[in-house]
Amino acid sequence: MFGISWAEFLVILVVAIVIIPAKHWPDVARILGRAVRFVRQIIWKLSDMSEQICQQIDLQQPIDDLIRTTTDDVLDAFSTRRPPKKSVKKAGRRK
Repeated sequence: MFGISWAEFLVILVVAIVIIPAKHWPDVARILGRAVRFVRQIIWKLSDMSEQICQQIDLQQPIDDLIRTTTDDVLDAFSTRRPPKKSVKKAGRRK
């Protein structure tokens, strides 16, 4: 949890209980509750946004494939197209 072990967390908790007077514990609990609620809301919003981004990417992928294949087809058609042959008229013999 946050890169600290349970033993370190327990030491921090004991120190906080010793340092903070008992009359301020409800205020500290209220502040911690608000902080936890705020962090949860941020995490929910981020997960919702990442899900929407994934859905948008999934919708965008077929369009990108369609554009790519169409472009490739058009470019292939131009590269395999042969220029029209010029008609060469045979000149009549002069006498």
